[in-house]
Amino acid sequence: MESLGSLSGTPWVYAIVGLSVVLDVFVPILPSGVLVITAATTAAGTAADVTASAHGENHLGEMLSLVLCAATASVLGDMVAYRLAWRGGDRFDRAIGRSRRLAAAQERLGAALTRGGGGIVVLARFAPAGRSVVSLGAGVAHRTVREFLPWSALAGLVWAAYSVSLGYFGGHWLGTSWISAALSVFALFVAGSVAAFLMRRPERRATAH
Repeated sequence: MESLGSLSGTPWVYAIVGLSVVLDVFVPILPSGVLVITAATTAAGTAADVTASAHGENHLGEMLSLVLCAATASVLGDMVAYRLAWRGGDRFDRAIGRSRRLAAAQERLGAALTRGGGGIVVLARFAPAGRSVVSLGAGVAHRTVREFLPWSALAGLVWAAYSVSLGYFGGHWLGTSWISAALSVFALFVAGSVAAFLMRRPERRATAH
């Protein structure tokens, strides 16, 4: 938090956050969400100590920039994974086929995109490793860019806005502390758990039938 705090307001914080979000689709264990929240928390905590309206507007602009940075990086990472899976379709298809869970997720994704119900892409953005499954699955299934890109953009924007909002309100109310960051990260994990549960519901209904 201290390291990001020292970079707050500089282009470096956006570079670090953006790179982490892009690579997160390939290495889901990267703490991209934690970095986004921490960056927002440190900026908001600093803003809470400043009473001048000009500085307040400055930090509001910083939050909007952080949302745009994280959302853009999210879409960029999705599209890179999508293109790689498209070109190496057979290899990725065999890898996905070895996992019943991944195969089921790919099938649900294909059906959802075909009938225009790409909300599953938004849910998957919050679920652990869901973004990777969706991006690679869309590429393997050769879904068109027109089918996948709008939902990827919406998912990235919703996820970025939610993460930055958690960090902002946590830092604004509790200041720049590990407590505010921890509570915000916990709220992000709760959203991920709910998203994972909602994504598994169709599979459970199919199994019950």
